[in-house]
Amino acid sequence: MMKMRALLLAAALMVVASCGISPTDVLDREHAPTTRIPPPSKTIYLIRDGKLTLEPADVANDTVESLLGALFAASTQPLGDRDTELRGFTYLRVKDSLNPVRRDEVTLPRTSTLTVYIRGEGRLSRLGMAQIVCTAQQDAAFEQVRIIRDNEDRPPKDEGRHTCPDLE
Repeated sequence: MMKMRALLLAAALMVVASCGISPTDVLDREHAPTTRIPPPSKTIYLIRDGKLTLEPADVANDTVESLLGALFAASTQPLGDRDTELRGFTYLRVKDSLNPVRRDEVTLPRTSTLTVYIRGEGRLSRLGMAQIVCTAQQDAAFEQVRIIRDNEDRPPKDEGRHTCPDLE
């Protein structure tokens, strides 16, 4: 008798819980929300009328290394109505402070500090730093850019960590 009541109670609960709506297949409504980091452009920062200006760069690819190479190469060429504060300086190399993390065989983007090594005599102006930093930060993965002057005849000089908005 007790078993019978338990079975009847369980059956009654199932009838009440089913509420008369039949199941449906999965419906595809919209794309899943994602964040896209825009790729770096093929542009560098030069100076026009005392202010930074984006200019097209003649580079094979849009890597930071290519863009910085083009930025420093521009300082050895006539630029017409544009100018650069990087005359007398040479681009050496870059180093990223964080390697991307691999999880489940997918490389995840990381934000980091990019260290740019340069060589040259004289004072590196604030506008010259802005040219380097703003060109490098077109790659959204870099939160900061650190500039190191690495001259052969003396110890490296740290020119500081910067962001483009701080130097504009």
